[in-house]
Amino acid sequence: MKKGFITVLLSVLLSGLTAYAIVKSAAPEQGTTQAKTVYTSDGQAVRTVNLSLSDYPDFTYAAENSVEAVVFVKVTIKAQQQQRQQYRDPLLDFFGFGNGYGFGGGDRQGSGSGVIIRPDGYIVTNNHVVSGATTIEVTLNNNKTYEATVIGADPVTDVALIKIDATDLPVLQFADSDKLRLGEWVLAIGSPLGEELRSTITAGIVSAKGRSMPNTDGQFKIESFIQTDAAVNPGNSGGALVNKEGELVGINTAIVSTTGSYSGYSFAVPSNIVKKVVSDLIDFGSVKRAILGISGITVDDAAAKKFNLNVTEGAYVAEISKGGSADKAGVKAGDVITGIDNVKIASMSELQAKVNSFHPGDKATVKVLRDGKALELPVTFTDGNVENGTVTSEGTVVFYGAELKAVDNGVLIVSAGNGKLARAGAVDGFVIRFVNDQKVSKPQDVIDIAKKSKRSIFIEGVTANGRPGYFGFGKDE
Repeated sequence: MKKGFITVLLSVLLSGLTAYAIVKSAAPEQGTTQAKTVYTSDGQAVRTVNLSLSDYPDFTYAAENSVEAVVFVKVTIKAQQQQRQQYRDPLLDFFGFGNGYGFGGGDRQGSGSGVIIRPDGYIVTNNHVVSGATTIEVTLNNNKTYEATVIGADPVTDVALIKIDATDLPVLQFADSDKLRLGEWVLAIGSPLGEELRSTITAGIVSAKGRSMPNTDGQFKIESFIQTDAAVNPGNSGGALVNKEGELVGINTAIVSTTGSYSGYSFAVPSNIVKKVVSDLIDFGSVKRAILGISGITVDDAAAKKFNLNVTEGAYVAEISKGGSADKAGVKAGDVITGIDNVKIASMSELQAKVNSFHPGDKATVKVLRDGKALELPVTFTDGNVENGTVTSEGTVVFYGAELKAVDNGVLIVSAGNGKLARAGAVDGFVIRFVNDQKVSKPQDVIDIAKKSKRSIFIEGVTANGRPGYFGFGKDE
């Protein structure tokens, strides 16, 4: 009996030592690379995985080196009694404005996030965070609070630049967002749901690039978002999206949700767009936007069949703006734009984003497919504005990038184009009736009144469906 017990005990000990040896040999030392093959119960190899500890994601460096440069932004918007709303506005919830009810009961508080990009107090955030704010208060991660002023904003990209009176601040360096890869790890840093959750860090991967979302307000916008599954909620707007090196790859801007809270999808403005916008706002006070001068659609299988194309990616050129950058470069309607310089173009949103990284006067190479043949066309970007008063071959008259013609009840915007008039809110089919309170009946009236204006141009009329409408812009914007 005793001998049998000793035999069993030795067997157990030997089995344990053998198992330990196998586990020990399979577990890699830190910093080493070791592969492990996974087998089925019958001994068939399934796959090989890398168990190196150095390959496991470690976000401590990125988090600790980024969080100090992300700030909490609190804004006050003065109420207007006339704008009382009796319904719940989900946009107000999304932007962090309390319970989301109308502006009838006094000034309202809103909040968001921001990213310090220069040690002398320049902070980038979202335009929708600070738009209409009467006061802006910035709280740093060290709990110091400052009053901020708006340096400039760009509704087209939803980017704004604010400044506080401070020096020697921690900053985030811009990364090249074009180099982001699908599946790459990223961190979202901001203040979701208000000040109580300041400096919250969440992790996710790059789910997609070049995403656009439905444009419901009719305004011209440049959207080529980075989509991630890092948790972002109201209050994160304007905060940082950083890579594993702790560099800024995007500004968190939006979520898609049926509840108003995070549902697995969040979107950020790429850092290359942000960098160009804030550089212009600092240097010029406004964004100097390059325009290619085309309109078109993203090539997919349906478009390929419709237009008899042999590709299912790219930007199909439907129309060319006469005298624009693309026209002068030799791009033609029916071409498929597949790249600009060394950047692949797979969609219209990616084309918009890449063009927006240039200034008027910059040069690039546009890669197109024409009748199955690849061409490289040198282009010099302009601001898209052909001289006001130019008469096109169709008999329309150019006005700040749009094309006008006289109709019985005013001046019809035949094409809003993609210049200054479109960015101000003009849409195709809008009939201009008054410019700066003066009635107009032909395109030259519009041009003459605008020319006499010293500052702003205010346009009133009716939309294509007969509704009253208006928009305006600064003459020197």
